[in-house]
Amino acid sequence: MNQSAFSLLLSGIIALFISGCSTVKKISATDNNKIRYNGRIAVEDTAATLYWPGSSIKTSFKGTGVRARLRDQRGRNYYNVIIDGDSVYTIKPDSIKRSYVLASGLPKGRHTVELFRRTGWGEGITRFYGFEYDERTKPLSTPAQTRMIEFYGNSITVGAANEDLKGDSGDGLYSNNYLSYGALTARHYNAAYSCIARSGIGLTISWFRQIMTDMYNRFNPFDSTSVWDFSKAEPDIVVINLFQNDNALAEMPDYDQFKYRFGDAAPKADFFIDAYERFVSLIRTHYPNAHIICVLGSMDAVKQGSPWPGYIEKAVSRLQDPKIYTHFFEYLNKEGHPKINDHKKMSESLIRFIDQRVGRWGKGG
Repeated sequence: MNQSAFSLLLSGIIALFISGCSTVKKISATDNNKIRYNGRIAVEDTAATLYWPGSSIKTSFKGTGVRARLRDQRGRNYYNVIIDGDSVYTIKPDSIKRSYVLASGLPKGRHTVELFRRTGWGEGITRFYGFEYDERTKPLSTPAQTRMIEFYGNSITVGAANEDLKGDSGDGLYSNNYLSYGALTARHYNAAYSCIARSGIGLTISWFRQIMTDMYNRFNPFDSTSVWDFSKAEPDIVVINLFQNDNALAEMPDYDQFKYRFGDAAPKADFFIDAYERFVSLIRTHYPNAHIICVLGSMDAVKQGSPWPGYIEKAVSRLQDPKIYTHFFEYLNKEGHPKINDHKKMSESLIRFIDQRVGRWGKGG
């Protein structure tokens, strides 16, 4: 990090306060010409509502600084502040509406600032009311990206505990979706990024009542009547990383969700294969032209002898769709969730696969 970025880091950490400084320009959250949103974000009335991990808000401007007006539901979410493409520091909005300094004292010229949600949707929602710009700063349009990747997954895709290098804490402080394999892959291709993931979720059974087929089409994940409009944007690539939690819970007959989903005995292989085939078919109905990559790993669902990669392969083979693929990440063979370096390796593996098998996006591979 250069001296300028380091200065921004210090000023950003110090400047999390209710701004008393006057500003001459305010851009409302509803001004889509000056703000770029990524992910399933509700923009209505006077605020944008962020639900899902990896949701982001970006502004471009010519000038020296910018603030954001935010209010978090529970004060438990963390956001990366990314200045000119460099993830500089983290903020934790509280439950009172405040104006947060994101950048100040920048060199004169064109800059970008992005707010990126690190944490999962279980931490609650965040409301964004707009940007405030320093005097003599001019907001600029922020063009949309031309390519998109969407991910469906569990805690691995969330990036849960990936910054806890000494343990596997569930505290949101240690989850950084920005450094998850999905976000890394999307940035490699300069693609818009959408992450539909929840820690603990499975395709046939979860650590709670909902499974992915209950959740995948929600706009607001807390509201079963809030349905996402899939026609808003069709990704070029969809990546599905599910079955890790099914793998664990299928061996726990005394667990309440096992009894709720399976009764007294775990289903046979065909049950899981059929469920996976149905889910991929659902995704295909929404995205008829997308490349769909069915991945698994890098936890123990892919260890040697595991039947779960085979279930996925059989499901995909039944679909007989040349734009649906399988790809499995290397087994970590260690306790806990993948850490930052593990996510980097997973991303590199996925990028190699995309380059080799998908090729030029939208051209059939």
